[in-house]
Amino acid sequence: MGVKKKKETQVTSLTVCHQDLETLRSLADVEGKNLASLLLHCVQLTDGVSQIHYVKQIVPLLEKANKNGKCDPTIRSCLDILAGIYLSLNLKNPLKKVLASSLNDLPEFFLTEATQSFTSRLQEELNTTTDLYSYRKVIDNISSCMENFDLGRSSVNNLLENVLHYLQKSLIEISEENRKLAGNHIVQTQLMNDLLVGIRVSVMLVQKVQGFQRLHLKSSPTWQSMCGLLSIFTKFLSDDDLLQTIQSTSGLAVILFIKAMFHPPEKIPDLGTLTMLDWQDGRMGPSGEALLLDTVRVLFTLSSQIKESTLEMFLSRILASWTNSAIQVLESSSPRLKDCLNGNSDVVRRLLEYVYTHWEHPLDALRHQTKIIFRNILQMHQLALEESGSDLAADGFIFQLTESLLRLEWHSKGKYTCLGCLVDYIGIEHILALAKTIPSQILEVMGDQSLVPYASDLLETMFKNHKSRLKSQAVDSTWIDKWHETWVSPLLFILCEGNLDQKSYVIDYYLPKLLNCNPESLSYMVKILQTSADAKTGSYDSRGALGALMACLRTARAHGHLQSATDAWRDLVSSARIKQGLIHQHCQVRIDTLGLLCESNRSTEIVSTEEMECIQFFITYNLNSQSPGVRQQICSLLKKLFCRIQESSQVLYKLEQSKSKHEPENQLTRQHPSVSLQQYKNFMSSICNSLFEALFPGSSYPTRFSALTILGSIAEVFPVPEGRVQTVYQLSHDIDVGRFQTLMECLTGTFEEVKILAFDLLMKLPKTFVQFQDSEKLQGLFQAALELSTSTKPYDCVTASYLLNFLIWQNALPSSLSYLKTQRVACGDGDKSAALVESNTLIVIKCLLENLEEEVSRAENSLLQAAASFPMYGRVHCITGALRKLALNLQLVSEWRPVVEKLLVTSYRLSAVVSPVIQSSSPEGLIPMDTDAESASRLQTILNEIQPRDTNDYFNRAKILKECDSFDLEDLSASVPNIDTSAEIKGKEGKTCDVTAQMVLVCCWRSMKEVALLLGSLCQLLPMRSVPESPDGLLTVEQVKEIGDYFKQHLLQSRHRGAFELAYTGFVKLTEILNRCPNLSLQKLPEEWLWNVLEEIRCSDPSSKLCATRRSAGIPFYIQALLASEPKKGKMDLLKITMKELISLAGPTDDSQSTVPKVHALNILRALFRDTRLGEIIIPYVADGAKAAILGFTSPVWAVRNSSTLLFSTLITRIFGVKRGKDELSKKNRMTGSEFFSRFPELYPFLLKQLETVANTVDSDTGELNHHPSMFLLLLVLGRLYPSPMDGTCSALSMAPFIPFIMRCGCSPAYRSREMAARALVPFVMMDDIPDTIRTLLAKLPNCTDQCFRQNHIHGTLLQVFHLLQAFSDSKYRMNTYFQQELADVTVCTKAKVWLAKRQNPCLVTRAVYIDILFLLTCCFDKPSKDNQPVLEHLGFWEEVRRIILGSELITGFPYTFTVPGLPQYLQSLTKLAIAAVWAVAAQAGEHSRDVPISFSQLLESSFPEVRLLTLEALLERFSAAASGLGEKGLPPLLWNTGGTFLMLAMKENHPECLCKILKILHCMDPSEWLPQTERCVHLTPKEFLTWTMDIASNERSEIQSEALRLASKVIAHHMRTCEETRDLVAPNLKQWVQLVLSSCGDHLPTESRLAAAEVLTSTAPFFLTNPHPVLGLQDVLALWKCVLTLLQSEEQVIRDAATETVMTAMSQENTCQSTEFAFCRVDASIALDLALAVLCDLLQQWDQLAPGLPVLLGWLLGEGDDLMACVESVHQVEEDYLFEKTEVNFWAETLIFMKYLYKHLFRLLSKSSWCPLSPERLCHLQRTASEQCHLLSQLFRELPPTAEFLKTAEFTRLRIREERALACLRLLAFLEGKEGEDTQFSGLWTPLQQ
Repeated sequence: MGVKKKKETQVTSLTVCHQDLETLRSLADVEGKNLASLLLHCVQLTDGVSQIHYVKQIVPLLEKANKNGKCDPTIRSCLDILAGIYLSLNLKNPLKKVLASSLNDLPEFFLTEATQSFTSRLQEELNTTTDLYSYRKVIDNISSCMENFDLGRSSVNNLLENVLHYLQKSLIEISEENRKLAGNHIVQTQLMNDLLVGIRVSVMLVQKVQGFQRLHLKSSPTWQSMCGLLSIFTKFLSDDDLLQTIQSTSGLAVILFIKAMFHPPEKIPDLGTLTMLDWQDGRMGPSGEALLLDTVRVLFTLSSQIKESTLEMFLSRILASWTNSAIQVLESSSPRLKDCLNGNSDVVRRLLEYVYTHWEHPLDALRHQTKIIFRNILQMHQLALEESGSDLAADGFIFQLTESLLRLEWHSKGKYTCLGCLVDYIGIEHILALAKTIPSQILEVMGDQSLVPYASDLLETMFKNHKSRLKSQAVDSTWIDKWHETWVSPLLFILCEGNLDQKSYVIDYYLPKLLNCNPESLSYMVKILQTSADAKTGSYDSRGALGALMACLRTARAHGHLQSATDAWRDLVSSARIKQGLIHQHCQVRIDTLGLLCESNRSTEIVSTEEMECIQFFITYNLNSQSPGVRQQICSLLKKLFCRIQESSQVLYKLEQSKSKHEPENQLTRQHPSVSLQQYKNFMSSICNSLFEALFPGSSYPTRFSALTILGSIAEVFPVPEGRVQTVYQLSHDIDVGRFQTLMECLTGTFEEVKILAFDLLMKLPKTFVQFQDSEKLQGLFQAALELSTSTKPYDCVTASYLLNFLIWQNALPSSLSYLKTQRVACGDGDKSAALVESNTLIVIKCLLENLEEEVSRAENSLLQAAASFPMYGRVHCITGALRKLALNLQLVSEWRPVVEKLLVTSYRLSAVVSPVIQSSSPEGLIPMDTDAESASRLQTILNEIQPRDTNDYFNRAKILKECDSFDLEDLSASVPNIDTSAEIKGKEGKTCDVTAQMVLVCCWRSMKEVALLLGSLCQLLPMRSVPESPDGLLTVEQVKEIGDYFKQHLLQSRHRGAFELAYTGFVKLTEILNRCPNLSLQKLPEEWLWNVLEEIRCSDPSSKLCATRRSAGIPFYIQALLASEPKKGKMDLLKITMKELISLAGPTDDSQSTVPKVHALNILRALFRDTRLGEIIIPYVADGAKAAILGFTSPVWAVRNSSTLLFSTLITRIFGVKRGKDELSKKNRMTGSEFFSRFPELYPFLLKQLETVANTVDSDTGELNHHPSMFLLLLVLGRLYPSPMDGTCSALSMAPFIPFIMRCGCSPAYRSREMAARALVPFVMMDDIPDTIRTLLAKLPNCTDQCFRQNHIHGTLLQVFHLLQAFSDSKYRMNTYFQQELADVTVCTKAKVWLAKRQNPCLVTRAVYIDILFLLTCCFDKPSKDNQPVLEHLGFWEEVRRIILGSELITGFPYTFTVPGLPQYLQSLTKLAIAAVWAVAAQAGEHSRDVPISFSQLLESSFPEVRLLTLEALLERFSAAASGLGEKGLPPLLWNTGGTFLMLAMKENHPECLCKILKILHCMDPSEWLPQTERCVHLTPKEFLTWTMDIASNERSEIQSEALRLASKVIAHHMRTCEETRDLVAPNLKQWVQLVLSSCGDHLPTESRLAAAEVLTSTAPFFLTNPHPVLGLQDVLALWKCVLTLLQSEEQVIRDAATETVMTAMSQENTCQSTEFAFCRVDASIALDLALAVLCDLLQQWDQLAPGLPVLLGWLLGEGDDLMACVESVHQVEEDYLFEKTEVNFWAETLIFMKYLYKHLFRLLSKSSWCPLSPERLCHLQRTASEQCHLLSQLFRELPPTAEFLKTAEFTRLRIREERALACLRLLAFLEGKEGEDTQFSGLWTPLQQ
């Protein structure tokens, strides 16, 4: 593992004043051996680190002097100078600590003199320091004197009176200065820090100085100073303008001062503060006990009132402190107090309530305090019980507490910490007795990242506790088996079978802790996994046992439980298995295996040759990983390996030197160090070769990213050697001109990450590497960069920026720029390169600026011309890029100033040209028409045309349309002549091209974006001039103000999101600078801007240009930038005032004029609540924001309702967290009611009142429809709450009052509201109360005899019953008898209202819900035990269900001729119940299903597709389970011999989804069962049926096609498997089948089609792909293999994985398993491609088909069938008219990798086989084709521009790939003709790989 370099500590050297220096010189002795000489030598040094060495010699020298027995004047003077030195040093200077530490050991003889010296020097400092800004230095000195420094403490003690007086004076003056400078953030921050330090030092004085016994003389000056300080602290406590930390520290100071000053101390308890009291040994007596209880009651009261998180934090600490005090008192207290503090007392109940409310708090520190409080509660209870001597685990309170915690959901984080505390107290056995499967339950939760740390910590606590207890009770070693069974077995199950996230987290968090606890468990795990690995190899979605094995070994090695990887292989796992792991289909297995090789707990462990070989093998196949996470892990692990190589090489170098001195006696390594070092060199060189080879033309983004990242790591880990350091490898030695060019070409392309990596790597290389020696090449490169900077493709300007920066930094600018040369600055060698870079940057920026000015002038005449030919944003991007790389200390200030000035002017001009488009009402579709003839009036025309139509008067002005009979299109086009979709314009090369609205918009918004980023960067990077004539600094105050005004106008008026979002980025940079700016007028600017914009919003002036639509466009961004840059450590006054203002604007008003301000306020609030930088600071405003959103939802104005909805959605996320799952009410995004209402107490009465209002009028008796818009929001919030463990006990914030109102909301006339009410009710009802609540709800339902009832009420009530029942059935009670009994009672009550499921109930919607409840009851009873069905039977349940079905429309038919409301829902519910009834009867009666109320065939013949589809889905589930062997008992007898039924259904089914399911069912069944029945059932022979299936596969829609293809393939496979006759029978159909498969493999087809093709190829591989006696013709077989190869190169992982299954099947056949070493292994697609070609070449030899097969394979190599003319056309065509290509691009496939593998296997095949030469004609044809291609390609290359790799990247790459293919083909043909020897080696990409 890499060792981090320690950060070097800067040590400022110590100095003395001139007078002291002269004194030392006069006292120094000639020999230089006395103390004065030592000090003189020390102060003359300039290096602080060296001075430390001398300081440490002081005391030893004085110890020698001590033997003389006298303190001479020299030493006295030196001690005085030392005191001066100590006080002059900075507080954080290490020298100060070293000096104090040394003087602490001063011989006793010198202590008096030393103390006098320190006292006099300190007194001098106290008396002479009068400058307010120097007070801090003196205060720091007082602080350091008391911090572990005896002399200092004595001095302060001597001067206590002076020190206290000084502190009093300094605190008064500093606080006064702070008050005067209000608003100056920077100075105020410094002053407040000084205040804080002053208070802390005062506190330290009280705690550490012994002189306070004199305090009781009230007339003494010390007493007066103390009183003065106490008065100051009290004032600070109530001063809200100070920081909270100052106030809280003042509070502590007040308490400590009172404690020190109060007399007599016995009366302190009457004051009532916890900190002062000494609780131990019952010293406080009865009054103390009373005080203890009174204190906690006050704290509980405060808890309900506090909202701010910092105050909550203080309170939690105080409560934790209180519990500590309570424990001390309980140890020796009265029985009465023990009764008040045991587990059943009111105090403990309130404490537990506090814990449960705050254990999910967002602040970590507060959550930690709840853990302390909980642990202390257990201790308090234990102490309260001690006298009774009862067993803690059996105690009622503890038992109840344990049960309630176990019953809680596992998503509650607090549950883990509390259970951990319980385990520590009562032991794990008691918890395992209550919940045996708890280890598995916790491991199950570990798929959720947010819960992983809590879960793993709890598991660690549990298994450690279990181990120690088992060990202490055991007599032999068998205890370990029980421990393994409990903790290791569930782990192994997860490792083999769990989901990916779960396994990753278990490996990272749980496994290391387990192995650290018991390292011996490793061999136990490995033994089990080794056995399983042979059986379960895993798959693309499962790691299998091999993956688990690798994960265990990796973790063990990384934590030091294995000595080295080679030992691990030898002892625990074979190297073959390691190789399998490195290419396993599952990415995490590959990562874990690589981790095993790379990671080690010893950073100097030598890397073995086996490891190096495996790494080389890994890199060959694993660079092209689509997953960013996997790529990152690969690169990180390899970097660890390189660090190991570098660090172990240093050890080897040392060994080599020692071995050369002492010959091989030293046997530390197995081989000579020089051999290992050479192996390292060869290995690193080989790795670099592989990585550079991976940067071939057309390599994918993942490959390039991986290769460049790893090369960057190599350059970083193996630096250029300096001094004596030796490095085993240098990357620069392996880079030649070709590789340098390759890196340069990586700067092209579309992915910026690759450009960054390539640029960084180029910058790490020595500067001598600029291979462009001739100026022509430099000029070409520079010209290419300039051309790319005006490309219409946005990514080209990024390439240009990197190219220019490269030329700047490598000092490689062309000579043609000499006219821009700047003056040279005189500088030393060190600054020379920086000066050169600055000079070059200035030249480039000047050049770009010249071009930009000219282009802006042209754009002012024609914006269309600019958009089509020279969009200007690229130039600005390049300027910003060059500026950002500059150092901050500029040398050429005078030359920069005019450039910066010109930059600003040009930026504003550019912005003025493009802003009309960005600020128009609809920028997306706008084209301003302009021609040179009309250039004078152009701008005015545009501005008139596109005046924004969505300003403040948008809502205020009535829109009245004129009545007219006809709509005149001509009038319209005349009035708006300039709005068009496209216009013609001359492009760069003089060709006419269409300018689309998209082109104009991209040109405009990107220009605005780049200008904003440039201005932001200028502010951030360039120093400001304090006054205009100042020599230093570039930007003037006026320029900064102009930039601010520009951002303000742009952000407040732009309509295009891309433009204002990026302007925001630039503006944030400006505001951050302004807040740190010492200039007060600039510092105040953000505040002024904020007030101005708030005033503009508040006034709602119709003339305002603020955008009132588009979510207020840039306004929220503007305000966000102003607030977010406010210093977080300050009081955040701007935020407070702004929030107050916005919330008042967003609140309800009657004024119609307030609509626009309200919309703006709601939109701004949304942006602020979304801003993560505001963190917890914004939380106190959440409640008011929620009120505004809920009330705003009732507004009659749509815009207000819309903004309120958006705000509400943001608040839900802010309160409950980001939604991480698809489930709308995911348990992760919920909160207990008590926690929610304790965090937002104002919402309790508000929500309750709102809900009451809604509930009271939700369904009026008059039948009026009352929508109540806010009901939806109320129910949405309430639905996210769930009961706390304390609910049910009395609580001020109980959830019970909400229940009746939520129930009444279920009567709403709106269907969705009834559903929401039902969901919201569930969390409010305690689990124990659910059965009673259900019975109450059922009792409210009408009887069939009632005359008057309302279906809405019935529906709402039934929905509530359904959701409550669902929650109860999912609960932890499932397994116990209580659950069964309660459910039986509910079933009886449900039966009483059964008329609701029958025709007596005319409403199908309510019938459906009632039937859903019945179905849910059947599900509840169908699992737990064997006696369930009799329960339902006994209750007459199934008989009732039978009657419902027999009386239903499924039997009698449907009378409805039109669609009735709720019909589909009713049909689905009824069908589900019918299916359940059929299975239930079948389960009881076996094959005798005469009592079945309805048969499957009746359901399948229904005229409603909903019924058929549900039935088919249920049957498909059973058939699939039986086919895959997952079903417990195979297929039920009811479904035997049903093939004929499905055949008939298939013929007549016309519903696509149903037909799909039928085909799937037939595919699951064994064809031998149903194929013989085709003639009898559907009058088709098996052959005709096959033809019918293939016709469907040819003509139907894709999902049916796929299923038909699967079925046809299964039928064909069946025929191939059986006798010769049937095989001949299908032979004529095979051609059609092959064509079907071929047509299903195209990249353009849906995923489903290609997946089906891959599956079909897998299932038929043994018959057609690898058959030793091919059934198909060779052309067809090769076509099918080409399909496999195409699918293996698909961009979609799932398709590659499916195609890999085909290859694995193909290479595991009897005749192919010897072709590769990976038969029967699960491999990844990247190596499967290689293996597939290996198997195919082997088969060609086996079939003796090399002669006819070779031309086809050579055709693949050459790319026959690919259109070469497309390359020709792409070279000749000009820039496309469209901006963003819409074509399908495969970003994963790499043509040349396929070519490389194909070439390798053909070459190997031709080298070893005794084949006959090809026919000369065929050979000549291929030779001619390849030669013609080469000739044409060379011609095309000549036609490209000189720097085509940059200017025509795509065309250049395509030609390079074609060239490589043609050359490869020619080489093989030459080899065939015998022109090259068999030992031929081909350089570069085509070198045959050594396996």
